[in-house]
Amino acid sequence: MKNTVIKYGLYAMITGFVLFGAPFLLGMDLSFDYGEVIGYSAMVLSLLFVYFGIKYYRDKVNDGKVSLGKAIGIGMLIALFAAFGVAIMDYIYTTQINPDFVNDYLEYSIQKMKETLPTEEFKTKSAELTQQMKDYGSSGFMAFMMFASVMIIGFIISLISGLILQRKN
Repeated sequence: MKNTVIKYGLYAMITGFVLFGAPFLLGMDLSFDYGEVIGYSAMVLSLLFVYFGIKYYRDKVNDGKVSLGKAIGIGMLIALFAAFGVAIMDYIYTTQINPDFVNDYLEYSIQKMKETLPTEEFKTKSAELTQQMKDYGSSGFMAFMMFASVMIIGFIISLISGLILQRKN
């Protein structure tokens, strides 16, 4: 199991790191909406290795058998690698590539709220968002949130993969 997790986990980590960071490393200036789509796509694509890792373990290592619990365990360990890859790229992006990300995103979000919300609601929501960004807008916290997001999606993919791939004696 260890070799399978490491092999597919490294594939997931590299995929998450590269796909999550490719637009930024290639100098593409993306809108925040488009960047969000690319980010979630990178997470899901890197987590496809969860399915392939569980399948490999079942078919090549464990004589065609895998329980749901074992499948989820393998999947979550592979997802851990993917989460690290995405979180590391997020941290690099917000500290080195675009250290003004928090301010830029806050400005973008407030402008979007201003266009869509009534005046009173805008004042309340923009004040809340500004406070949230002050409290939680550090690069480390944002990287942690990316890590947590990948792990949650990874659990869902592990569960679905385990249900699909489980085989008993």
